[in-house]
Amino acid sequence: MKANISFPAEWHPQSGIQIAWPHTNTDWNEILDEVTTCYIQFSREILKRQKLLIVCPDPQSVRAHFTPDEQQNLITATANTNDTWARDHAGISVLRNGKPAMIDFGFNGWGLKFAANHDNQITSRLFGEGVYNPSVEYIPRLNFILEGGAIESDGKGTLMTTSHCMLAPNRNQPMQQHEIEAFLKENLGVQRVLWVSHGYLAGDDTDSHIDTLARFCNETTIAYVQCTDPADEHYEELQKMEEELKQFRTTAGTPYQLIPLPMAQAVYDDEQRLPATYANFLILNDAVLMPTYASPLDEVAIRQMQKAFPHMEIVGIDCRALIKQHGSLHCVTMQLPEGYL
Repeated sequence: MKANISFPAEWHPQSGIQIAWPHTNTDWNEILDEVTTCYIQFSREILKRQKLLIVCPDPQSVRAHFTPDEQQNLITATANTNDTWARDHAGISVLRNGKPAMIDFGFNGWGLKFAANHDNQITSRLFGEGVYNPSVEYIPRLNFILEGGAIESDGKGTLMTTSHCMLAPNRNQPMQQHEIEAFLKENLGVQRVLWVSHGYLAGDDTDSHIDTLARFCNETTIAYVQCTDPADEHYEELQKMEEELKQFRTTAGTPYQLIPLPMAQAVYDDEQRLPATYANFLILNDAVLMPTYASPLDEVAIRQMQKAFPHMEIVGIDCRALIKQHGSLHCVTMQLPEGYL
């Protein structure tokens, strides 16, 4: 009998958040103190509210950053890691016949751009060590490349993704778009896929992950990056993306409520523009952690986010360190629904 699968939205009640901690053998080595400060800041915000699972080679040194009170919600697991982009190497949580399961898709460093030999083994290792609740089923799908940042679920059968990422080289060729869509429907239990074919961020290594551009805030609301400056290199593509989003319809057939987030002020490392984005926020049980960049636009973005989440606390997290390695807050975190930890 075919399993009934559903893919919970990020705002589904959570048991915790999973991250991987930066260390000297990652690309963070040159700015390790700076990025560790960022990790400590957002980790404390999570630990105030729910459990935090930290994957790292040396748990003892990571625990030392936190008070005994904070450690009550802290879980650590020992594993070698190539990098810290948990959104993309962590398992995808689904409900299979109403019971918790986690799909372990393949992670290959965003189409063989970077080494991922350790990160691709993290999920199976955590299961082998009994880190997750014993009731969570492990589903290996390592022959299909899929990163968590590439998919957005409304929890009711709609998936949003970008064609640029899903059809990018060195991921799932020679599969065509219709074949990938059929695979996603079968394995994630979704009924429809909204394909975004425009929009990008300069400096992004992921081939335009949806979580840097447009995000479900509830079943009928999408927050997205809006560019209103014709002189900005993103203007044309993000204008086209905005038009696409206006054409999308909810399952009830009505247009989505669209909440524009400002295009983040340009940030450069040497001469390369970094992918600063306000769309890379993390939804917790009673708060939204929102990336900030020490810019006057931070307050504008927080006000817009409050419209999307009127009953949630919006907490700004300085993510200037994270974008130096071309990601932001959502990219380094993965939510685990109720019952997983």
